[in-house]
Formats: sequence, structure tokens, C-alpha cells
Amino acid sequence: MNNPNLSSYFADFHIHIGRTEAGAPVKISGSRNLTFANIAKEAAERKGIQLVGIIDCHSPGVQADIITSLEQGQMRELEEGGIAYEGTTLLLGSELEIREPDMGPAHLLVFFPYLETMRSFTEWLKPRMKNVQLSSQRVYVPARELQEEVYKRGGMVIPAHIFTPHRSIYGSCAPRISDVLDPRWISAVELGLSADSEMAGLISELDNYTILTNSDAHSLGKIGREYNKMILQAPTYREFERALRGKDGRKVAGNYGLNPRLGKYHRTYCSNCNYIIDEAEVSVDRCPYCGSTKLVRGVLDRILSIADRRESSIPTCRPPYHYQVPLEFIPGLGPSKLNQLLAVFGTEMNILHHVSKAQLSGVVGEELADKICSARAGTLHLQAGGGGIYGKVLKE
Repeated sequence: MNNPNLSSYFADFHIHIGRTEAGAPVKISGSRNLTFANIAKEAAERKGIQLVGIIDCHSPGVQADIITSLEQGQMRELEEGGIAYEGTTLLLGSELEIREPDMGPAHLLVFFPYLETMRSFTEWLKPRMKNVQLSSQRVYVPARELQEEVYKRGGMVIPAHIFTPHRSIYGSCAPRISDVLDPRWISAVELGLSADSEMAGLISELDNYTILTNSDAHSLGKIGREYNKMILQAPTYREFERALRGKDGRKVAGNYGLNPRLGKYHRTYCSNCNYIIDEAEVSVDRCPYCGSTKLVRGVLDRILSIADRRESSIPTCRPPYHYQVPLEFIPGLGPSKLNQLLAVFGTEMNILHHVSKAQLSGVVGEELADKICSARAGTLHLQAGGGGIYGKVLKE
């Protein structure tokens, strides 16, 4: 970094709200303790993540919780956008479902700099959505009209988990983003847990977009299972916006994600015989084991079916992709051992990036220290996931 005013920050831009502080549901499949305040505390104190996107802030109940935190002085709104808690900034986002005629559904993330802007957007959503209190609801307007509305309000649109077989642009909607959305009104794309930069490099239209790797967390523990390293002047909305444009040295400097084989939709899955088809042939129309056509098409197999390149080509401006196995995936590293590490070293990001093998060994022993260092290096042996079942790290 040539600019001395820039620093590196860890960021996860896709975290759900499970319930409001009053107990009202927001993301039905999210944990009850996944509240706005708890996310802030978890990210700042346990995870060591300085920039988080909470993507259910269109919900009036969530907005009430944010107002309470601001009025009580626990948090403060930043001039450059976002809500500050200790050293972490929470960005105000929303996950919305679109569905164009004769196409399947897809999810988009939208972000706005200020609470007042998000509240105004909620008023726009109310007559165009069946239940504005809940997460990931369908918006009954054309996708390009939604894009225009977001950017007119000073926001950003980021297609979510673009390859997953359910509710994504490529996985369930269309073979090209440009078939659905106006390419001018897209600020970045989110890969999802079952894909990486090399896989994205098989589709040429993605060359124009910054790639993000986010957790899509439905519980506090899942925050940061995928994340990004950002070069910013400060963790704010406007700096995030500048980084996505690569402006004045701001940038996404690294994507930290699961090896795609750990993702729960990496390979095609047969729902008849419950087999994950992890074979060399990928254009599978029938299960090679039972002959059934009841298949959940895997991310890798879908990408290969729509790719416009035979070989992956990764733009030079794209950040390196680091295979990062979350601590919770490591065999033998249960809650007790993890808490021991956190008590000594502070945060998960510190454990994953900075603590030496010798220091780790002094707390949890040499065997677990070896596994953590192998997780950093991406050398653990993995079994592929598919059909909604996560892959796993194999015991040696």
C-alpha cells in the first residue's frame, strides 16, 4: 500500500437477522440470537471483522432495533455511511428476490449508506412485497426497475451467491447476468460457498465485476466462514463503494473462501439414491448409479454447462482467492478448544492469519496446530459436498 492513509480490514457483507430484539422473525431459517446487536458484538469481539453487511435492514423491526442502539449510545451513524460499534462498522443492506417472466428466481443484495435512506426504501417496497418484515422476499417489479430505484437512491446492487442451484442468477435464473439485469447497475458479484475465482473465470461477462466472498450467515458462528480483505481508509459505506470501483488505491485485496468442494452445492446430487456424483464426467442428466433423473445440479456442473471458455481466464485486476477452511470445520477443534484459543489470542481472524504454529501448539497441542496451519495453506483433504450437504474435512 503506497498510500499511508490506507489500511487492511476484514469484511463479510452477507449476514442475516434471525429475530428482532422483541422476538419477531425476520429470516425464518436464521438463529433466534442472530440480532443486530449480537451480530455487532460477535463481529467486533470474537470474529475480528471490521466491516459487516447486514442484509435484512429493510425490515421495520430491525430498523427499530437500530434506532434503539443509536438512541442508547451503543452505536453511532457515520457521516460516510454505516453504523459504528467499537471498531466494527455495520452496513445496511437487504436481500431481495427477483423473478422475471419465464425465468427462475434469483437473489440480489442491495446496500444503502444511511438508515433514513433504507427506511425510505422500505416505504417503496411495502406495496411491492407481500411481507416487508421478512428476509429474502420477492419484489413484484421488473429487475431493472428495482436496480434503477436502488441506484437513484445512492445504493448498490450485488447479485447474491450467483451459482447456487436455488435462487441465483446463473443457478436458477438465466445463463447470463445480462439476460436479467442491466450490467451498468451492478457494483460487484458474490460467488457463494460452492465456487471460486477459477470457476468464475470460465464465464467472460464476469471479467468486468469485482468478486466478493461472503458467509451468508444464518447463525452467529457462521459469520466469517467466507470473507474479504479490503484496502480502505476507514471501514465505511463510501470506502466500500470506492473499493468496489478500485478508486484511489481502495480495493478488494483478497477473497477468503471455502474450497468449493466444502460447499453444499458443489457437485450434482441424486435425490433418489442420495449420492453425490463426484466423478470426472460433469454433463450428468441421469444418476450413473441408479439411473434417476431427480438431480440437484451442482455448481461446478452448471458452470461447465454455460461456460463460454474452455479454460479459465482470471483478470489481472482480480484479487487472489485463498482457500480458507473455517475453524469450525477442523476435526477435533470443538467449542472448548476454540474458546481456549480465543481466550489467549483474541479473535478468529487473529488465529487464522497471525498466530504462529508454535503459539497454537502451546494452547491446543501440536496435532491441532498442524491442522490449523494446513487449513491456512489449503492442504487439508476434503470430501465434496452436494445437494444441500456440506463437504467435510477428512481425518488423516
